Amino acid sequence: MRTRFLNSIDRVSPAQWNALDPTEHPFLRHEFIAALESAHCVGAATGWSPHHLLIEDDAGQLLGAAPGYLKTHSWGEFVFDWSWARAYNEAGLDYYPKLVSMTPFTPAGAPHLLVKAGADEQAVRDRLVRGLLDTARDQKLSSVHVLFIAETDRRSLTEAGFLWRQDCQFHWHNRGYTTFDDFLATFRAEKRKKALRERRRVREGGVTYRTLSGREMTDELWEVAFAFSARTFALHGHEHYLNVAFFKQLSRSLPDAVMVKLAMLQDHPIAAAIFFKSRDTLYGRYWGAAANFDSLHFETCYFQGIEYCIEHGLQHFEPGTQGEHKVARGFEPETTWSGHWIADSRFRRAIDQYLSQERTAVDQYAQSVRDHVPFRRE
Repeated sequence: MRTRFLNSIDRVSPAQWNALDPTEHPFLRHEFIAALESAHCVGAATGWSPHHLLIEDDAGQLLGAAPGYLKTHSWGEFVFDWSWARAYNEAGLDYYPKLVSMTPFTPAGAPHLLVKAGADEQAVRDRLVRGLLDTARDQKLSSVHVLFIAETDRRSLTEAGFLWRQDCQFHWHNRGYTTFDDFLATFRAEKRKKALRERRRVREGGVTYRTLSGREMTDELWEVAFAFSARTFALHGHEHYLNVAFFKQLSRSLPDAVMVKLAMLQDHPIAAAIFFKSRDTLYGRYWGAAANFDSLHFETCYFQGIEYCIEHGLQHFEPGTQGEHKVARGFEPETTWSGHWIADSRFRRAIDQYLSQERTAVDQYAQSVRDHVPFRRE
């Protein structure tokens, strides 16, 4: 096996790259990563310099890969290490650049140590981890971070000395529901009434919905949907991580992985929620509205997504990070994991101690949230 790094995903065959993930996570697809690069959402100017790791055999056939980026900041990762960076700076050390393996701006669990079917899985994963650490040592980077990993990645990362960071998201699971009413029937009476009241407010306000796949989204509709999403970022004092060119390209190159819920009032769009999907999971990512409408956010981003999953047989719905308000709508706490390799032994010990305390706090938090899920207690 031999190792090489690419500064562009276009330097590897889409067919070979996509064959590494037969479950077809949309965010790991060559088309998704290529759209980020060609739309200039990532690149040196953004602080996300592509540094993708490939493992090949002697014939040049791809055996494994890990999407990677050299980072000069910590924006867009959703695993917050700003305090680590400050501590490095106060000690007179450089925390940036660091090496991060994830799909940018995407806090969704997925395998990042990708292996071709039929290859020696553990050997290739071990070689991928070694490749990440070798480049960190060669370039004197402070750290390596593999974020929002799948369980398949854990063994190789643990054996290489990665520290584990735990967090909590809120996910929905399809327990064989045939209709949305079937799902709501599992709620306690007062919680069910509240959900129905929220949906009724939107309906009585005259709002209807269009459900559009990537191939049904025209350039004009993308301009509208993206403007709503950009408004949400602006209201929070930020610029959007992505741009409309990214969404236009992705709806052409990966149309079946894109779904948009467009809220309409008197035949005019007033809000949009942008989703991605795999074979069994819906991912909620971006949302925005023209103005504040009662309960519209809950309906567009959560209830419409749950209804879509039930209608299309999807088993899971990951609506994104944070948001305890999701619990009352039927989402449950789920643990997410990220691995961190710290070069400096002194900081490694301090961070390891911190992460141990943090994991205990996250466990306690998740347990307290479980006491507030809306489902009937049999």
